[in-house]
Amino acid sequence: MTKPREQNGVEPPLSEDDIQREQLGPRGVPGAPDPARMTPQRDKKTPKHIEPGHTA
Repeated sequence: MTKPREQNGVEPPLSEDDIQREQLGPRGVPGAPDPARMTPQRDKKTPKHIEPGHTA
């Protein structure tokens, strides 16, 4: 029996990275907190209010 294929353009519920993070933790250490933080420069560049776009 073969596994049904995903439709083109449909994202799976979890990516391979998400699955590995669940199994191994953020840095390969199960149960460890994620030390990644947004740098001040990246925080300044990230838009605060994102316009949802136009429907027409």
